[in-house]
Amino acid sequence: MASSADRASLDPVPLRASAASGVPREHFWNLPNTITVLRCGAVPVLLALPMLADPAGSRLVAWIFIVAAVTDLLDGWLARRGKQVTQIGKLLDPVADKLLVSTALIVLLSMGRVPTWATWMVVVIVGRELAVTGLRGIASASGHVMSASWLGKAKTLTQNVAIGALLFHYPTLGLPAHAIGMTLLVAATALTLWSGYLYFHDFFRSSPADGASRGRQS
Repeated sequence: MASSADRASLDPVPLRASAASGVPREHFWNLPNTITVLRCGAVPVLLALPMLADPAGSRLVAWIFIVAAVTDLLDGWLARRGKQVTQIGKLLDPVADKLLVSTALIVLLSMGRVPTWATWMVVVIVGRELAVTGLRGIASASGHVMSASWLGKAKTLTQNVAIGALLFHYPTLGLPAHAIGMTLLVAATALTLWSGYLYFHDFFRSSPADGASRGRQS
């Protein structure tokens, strides 16, 4: 039979006390996280583009994408300004961005608005997004913060404008939207390769020992 001292050592109260003294529980439904979730709501609209392929439908989907892309700046600013940065927000924000961009590019490719010869550009852009997201996760786990560079921001801006123009597709405001979109998509692909290389270069340069150990283990 266990003694009273033994039973005391098994009492769960210290565990509850420890949990209670830990980091306060985060509230998911703050304004920045709500905006991020709403941004994901643009994905079903993008998937409906083949059924809204006429000029009016294309304009509607293009404007929804543009508004969703702009909210990426808004939710981050609100989170920092209102001190509402949360762990779940840090996860959801890049996932929403990657999902929005990847869905738009895949739908545009399936509709022929991105021609077959340009498939490799879609693969490069989507692949880079996944690779850099994974790299940031590895860096964060090792205590290394990889902040967005000016080159990465230029890539994002060029990429989003290109996708918006391709979603418009038809001449808009007197401008050849599709031609502009394809030109900017080429530029976005170049920036994607350049910025992606720099992310990996900076990561391995900042942690040479870790890079060497990973190389020996592979």
